[in-house]
Amino acid sequence: MLHVEITKQLAHFEMNIHFEMRNEIIVLVGPSGSGKTTILDTIAGLAHPDHGLILSNECTFFTTGEKPMPARERKIGYLFQDYALFPHMTVEKNIWFGVRNSERNERHEMIRQLLEVLGIKHLLQKYPHQISGGEKQRVALARALSTQPSVLLLDEPLSALDKETRKQCQDELLRLHDMWKIPFIIVTHDHAEAERLGDRIIYLEQGQITDEKRKRSIVSTY
Repeated sequence: MLHVEITKQLAHFEMNIHFEMRNEIIVLVGPSGSGKTTILDTIAGLAHPDHGLILSNECTFFTTGEKPMPARERKIGYLFQDYALFPHMTVEKNIWFGVRNSERNERHEMIRQLLEVLGIKHLLQKYPHQISGGEKQRVALARALSTQPSVLLLDEPLSALDKETRKQCQDELLRLHDMWKIPFIIVTHDHAEAERLGDRIIYLEQGQITDEKRKRSIVSTY
């Protein structure tokens, strides 16, 4: 379970967010500047609330008055809007980048399965500039999952893709979530995409939850 309780002063408003989730997909929807990416950043440890509590299962990422857990220790997979692949590294090196040397032997089979599911095994020796937008999205997703995260965060991961590639990648996300059964939090401006991907849709405006839509009940698997 992921517990998120955030109070944070931003440029034009104070953010006050509180939600809990199990192994489901939550989609955050709202206008630009409403705080969607800030929520992801505070969960990942790239930013910190002024006050609040962020828990992943029994692990405390942040609590008021204590030193936050460093981002590298949170076991968070983060897929950025621009994918943030390293241009000087091959696809293979990008995927393995976040895996510690001590964990490499035990991750080989899991990563092999990821490559198979995502259909990117043939791209391993290519560089990011040599592959398409949809392929970059799949590589970035493989990299985010290669560390076996407890939570996956996705910041408008499909916004730059054409309609057909976007649909294919939505299918991949749903299939991977069904396999991994961990919390996914997705930011999007696309209401149709939110309806297709989300078990719950949370609507935001100026750092506040204005509405929430639950599409189906979630059975706990933790």
